[in-house]
Amino acid sequence: MSRGTGSVFLVTCEHGGNDIPHEFAGLFRGQRRLLDSHRGYDPGALDTAHDLAQALGATLVVATVSRLLVELNRSPGRQFRNSPVMRAVRKDTRDDICRRYYLPYRLEVERFVARAIAGRKRVVHVSSHSFTPRLDGDVRRADVGLLYDPGRRNERELCLRWQRALARRRPQWIVRRNYPYRGRSDGLTSYLRRRFGDDAYAGIELEVNQKHARSGAVPSADRTAIAHALCDALGRISPDVVSA
Repeated sequence: MSRGTGSVFLVTCEHGGNDIPHEFAGLFRGQRRLLDSHRGYDPGALDTAHDLAQALGATLVVATVSRLLVELNRSPGRQFRNSPVMRAVRKDTRDDICRRYYLPYRLEVERFVARAIAGRKRVVHVSSHSFTPRLDGDVRRADVGLLYDPGRRNERELCLRWQRALARRRPQWIVRRNYPYRGRSDGLTSYLRRRFGDDAYAGIELEVNQKHARSGAVPSADRTAIAHALCDALGRISPDVVSA
């Protein structure tokens, strides 16, 4: 498909906070420690999303409700599967939460992509996440992960070039592709791939190790430098990949 008007960037953050709206606070009474853990949100991912959007001139869509209330990065029917709190809640309450938070967020993202493609633009979608340095006793051996579908040429090429560009700017980093998760796993990007073709949509999940991202873990100047490296590398290489 020829797309002479070029590409647009979309940056999203599905796990930007651990907020629980007051009307549902009773469900999470006594769960502050759980909410503040990596199971409640992705520390640092929201700041990275804002930095990326500003640097790239991207449209930004973010959410700060906890993933333990509703999982915005899972397909319909899977929104509550990983929450030990919400699995036990009545269906009508879960349906209400979906109407308030899940559906509006997902529709906003999907409609943006559809409008851009209808306007003959390619969409480069970066979904900002972070991962805990250690999970179930295993140390995650990466600083940055780039998740994509290896069967989609634009996504594969973009991540290869982004990885190389980051290696030049931050040679001390370990940047891995499809780590610590698989890019084809259930998520917002994999859902959108089923709706939009490789020539029109590239969806990448950016995973930053929380040792670089969590507030208080590293100086704010270092977090800013990390974000700048990610933005600079992507901003320099992506037009070569996604433009006609």
